[in-house]
Formats: sequence, structure tokens, C-alpha cells
Amino acid sequence: MPLLSKSNYHAPFCLQNGHIQTIYPSLFRKFDTNFYQRERLNTEDDDFLDIDWSKTGSDKLAIISHGLEGNSHRHYVVGMVKILNRNGWDALAWNYRSCSGEINRQLRFYHNGSIDDLECVIQHAIKTTSYKKIVLIGFSMGGNLILIYLGEKGSQIDSKIERSVLFSVPCDLKATSQELAKFTNKLYMRRFLITLHQKIRAKMELMPERINDVDYHLIKNFKDYDDRYTAPLHGFKNAEDYWHKCSGSRFISKIRIPTLIVNARNDPFLANRCYPTQEASNSKYVYLEIPQSGGHVGFVQFKNGKDYWSEERAIEFLKHN
Repeated sequence: MPLLSKSNYHAPFCLQNGHIQTIYPSLFRKFDTNFYQRERLNTEDDDFLDIDWSKTGSDKLAIISHGLEGNSHRHYVVGMVKILNRNGWDALAWNYRSCSGEINRQLRFYHNGSIDDLECVIQHAIKTTSYKKIVLIGFSMGGNLILIYLGEKGSQIDSKIERSVLFSVPCDLKATSQELAKFTNKLYMRRFLITLHQKIRAKMELMPERINDVDYHLIKNFKDYDDRYTAPLHGFKNAEDYWHKCSGSRFISKIRIPTLIVNARNDPFLANRCYPTQEASNSKYVYLEIPQSGGHVGFVQFKNGKDYWSEERAIEFLKHN
């Protein structure tokens, strides 16, 4: 029964609050990312994906997927890359369309169900390298994306892909959208809408006749945004249709490789339906760990090595045979 009832994560005394744990790393955890080697992949629809490599000469590779409006340079991605490298893994951190610092060429952006782009990255790694073992690591939206990918592949997944580790996964998109629409999460919602608006404006410069931001100020939450942009740009009927089809919890029963989901109980982004206890209990492959604390992609700890608990937890899970 892969439901893990206990977790050994304990937040520092001064960082017990979920909001503080969520915000603290973004403000105070900084990394130099000059070690990355960037490569641009061309997609089948004449667009591009920018991927960042950190190689040690290993025959094992971890492919890392970031969160909504994140990128390969975010603290949680770089922290994971560094601990992977020290433990004998190469790392590939990929950027979703529009997230690498340059707006993408097509009308579409990225969304919670963009598994075609994840497949593009994975197949590139498989076909152009000689790695014997590949694992997938995802944060927030990246975790949801991986759940869908693994579920869609099921038993047909490439044999080189052996495990996955996912943190702070909003695996029920409707519940997450409703949670982020609450007043207590206004700060996060506003930040997302501002950065998404910047990308809409950048896309307007490329194709002003196909997209606009008229009355964008009326958009207050993800229901508004997904109804206006995400759904029509990516082939969904509306926000509700998008949320239903792209919620990772629907795909857990079809996953056939060992997968660890770590969702903190005090994560301000996650509603009750984002803790898939029943699905994990019925699965032979998916492990659900629910620390009482951790915030959203937080899991801060103060140690001499400066690694966060989530990074150590990922390495621990990846070492299992």
C-alpha cells in the first residue's frame, strides 16, 4: 500500500507557516547558473524548446520540469540539479514554450497537458545520448504534467524511464484554481496574472491580428484567464473542460513506474482534492507522502550543505532499486 502516512520533514521553527515557506526560497535562495549548457530543440510545429544541461559524464539522466511561469533557473530547479550532479546524475532542465526568456513563435503557449513537448524533450534525450537510466522530476505544474505523461504511456513507457519524483502537485486543477482565487492567495494570483499578461503582450507584437489583451484588467483568476486564453488557444471547450482533461489525479491508476508525490499539508495552492489518497492507496506504483509542513515548493531546511529537504528526499527515492 504505497500511501506513506508519515514524513520526516520538519520545518525550521521560524518557518512553520505555509505562506512563509512558499515565499522564503524565492527571496533568499540564490544560485549561479553559468554552469548550464543551453540547447534549442525545434518542434514539429515550427516552434522551439530551450533545454539546459548540467553534465557530469554520468550514464544516468534526470529530466526536470518546472512550475507555472517558472523556468530552468528557478531556485528549486537549480537546487535539484546541483544535488543530482553531486550524486552522480546528469541533469536536463527544460523550459516550457515562452519560459526561456524568449517568446515562442506559435500562437499556443504551454499548459498543464502539454505532454507533446515533454515527449519531445524525452525522445531527444533518448535518441541523441547513451543514457542507461532516466528519471523524471517535476515541481508543481511540472509534476501534474508528468502524471499525465506517465498515465498516458502506461505500460508502454520507454524502458529507460525508471522512476519519477514530484513535489507540490496541483493534480486537481479545478480545486487548485478555486483555492488560488481565495483572498488569502491574492498575492500569488496577482503575480501569475501579471507575468502571463506580459507574455500575451509579447505575443501580440508577433501576431496582433490573432491575440489581444483588451479588458485584461477584468481577469481576476484562473477561471477568467483559462476561459479567455488557455482553453481556446489549446483546443479545449472552456476552463472547466481544460481542468477536467488535464488534472493529473485522473491518470494515477495507469502509471506503471515507481512515482513519489510529495504534497505538503499546509501548501497554500492545494485544496483537499489535490491529495490523491485513494488513488495512491489503490496503486502499486504511486507513493503519496504528505508532510504537515513545507508550503508550495518550499521544504526549507537550514543545514551546512544548504540542500533543501525535498532535494535529499528525491535522491533517497531515486536510490531505491
